Amino acid sequence: MKRISILLTGLCCLILASCSTSGSGPLFDGKSTDKWTTSGQVFVENQTLVLKGGHSSAVLKNANYRNFTLSMDVRTTPGGKGALWFHTTPSLSKGYQVAINNDREDQVWWKMSGSLISVRNLTKSFVKENEWCKMDIQVDGNAIAVYINGAPVVEYIEPASPYRVGPNASATLSEGTFAIVSNGSGDIQVKNIEVTVLPEKSFTEIDAQLIQAVNEQSDEIIKLHQEDFPVLDYHVHLKGGLTKEVAAKQSRQTGINYAIAPNCGIGFPITNDDEVMAFLNEMRSEPFILAMQAEGREWLTTFSQEVRDEFDYVFTDALTFNDHKNRRTRLWIQEETWIDDEQKYMDLIVDKICDVLEEPMAIYVNPCFLPSPMDERYDEFWTEERMNKFVDALAKSGKALEINELYNIPNKAIIMKAKEAGVKFSFGSNNVTPEVSDLSYSIRMKKECGLTAEHMYKPSIKI
Repeated sequence: MKRISILLTGLCCLILASCSTSGSGPLFDGKSTDKWTTSGQVFVENQTLVLKGGHSSAVLKNANYRNFTLSMDVRTTPGGKGALWFHTTPSLSKGYQVAINNDREDQVWWKMSGSLISVRNLTKSFVKENEWCKMDIQVDGNAIAVYINGAPVVEYIEPASPYRVGPNASATLSEGTFAIVSNGSGDIQVKNIEVTVLPEKSFTEIDAQLIQAVNEQSDEIIKLHQEDFPVLDYHVHLKGGLTKEVAAKQSRQTGINYAIAPNCGIGFPITNDDEVMAFLNEMRSEPFILAMQAEGREWLTTFSQEVRDEFDYVFTDALTFNDHKNRRTRLWIQEETWIDDEQKYMDLIVDKICDVLEEPMAIYVNPCFLPSPMDERYDEFWTEERMNKFVDALAKSGKALEINELYNIPNKAIIMKAKEAGVKFSFGSNNVTPEVSDLSYSIRMKKECGLTAEHMYKPSIKI
């Protein structure tokens, strides 16, 4: 009993030590930087706190917050980027960072505004440079949430044993002050900075949160974030009961960004330009990258280039074609696949893939797929000669290669050859149910083939 009492006393002291000791209210009066310790080019202009260029920072003086909601209006000029720190110190020796970055041309394209940096990085840019947005950051017990213009973009629960490595080792919950740091070539402009202190959570409430947390010691997704790798599923479908609302929440909670792709083509849900635009008008404000899955070989005449260009990127596969007898073939349907001679049919498949690579799309998906029963001898049919022919055509085309979760294709040998040829890659679930993949095959191939962030395809994201 004595030991339990000591433990409880220690825990109570820990909680009391981590309570907010600063109050609610405005943190910036629009007139001066008196409440902030500044360095670099920091000044007030038009009731706005301006951090100009790199190596500029503003740290809130004499402040200690644990549970809070911080609200502010933020704008970046071209090239402006940085972060809002919380639970930090005047020397920025600990704490979390929330990204401030609206530069869609940034080479580090997976840390857009709202990202809980290296924990929940975001690939979608929600606002444009030179536009004001409202950013809210909330810490409530072990739950961290980030909102952009009122919409949730991060929902994260820090587990009892968070996975952190390298420079992220101190990115954990504690207590501390706020800081705004600029490290880009442009400006970060901030106004209407206010904080509301939230009550402390009870032991029971914290336990309830921790039950929902992911075991990060065995979670591969947090490890990708920690190593600064873009975590994007480039090939997700709203089908089988997966709605945009469910997909958005699922994406926030798992830490996997989604590119939502409708199937566009004859006999598919979207069959003309008007239907494409209706989809885009509904989805453009959602927290997804938007891709077009072009179906069949007639997609180029079914949809205008003007409308196709409205997507962030277009992808297609070589599963649909007319065979040597001009029969419409869909390789995933056995009744529509006529195989008289397997070796000749394999040569036909390779030729059709090379033809498809000439089409004006960004990513070749469902790659190197083989129909049943040939798929049971995948490595036998994909000979060295055939792999070389395919990879040569792929590299020449400039298209990216999908690593596909539904079929676990292509194999390692093809991926390695593509990597050596300078091909870019994407990860794709191609889900047929609401349970979008955990990217396990893609992550395994990433490790075995030594893929890094530089090997991944960068979408051209529109707003």
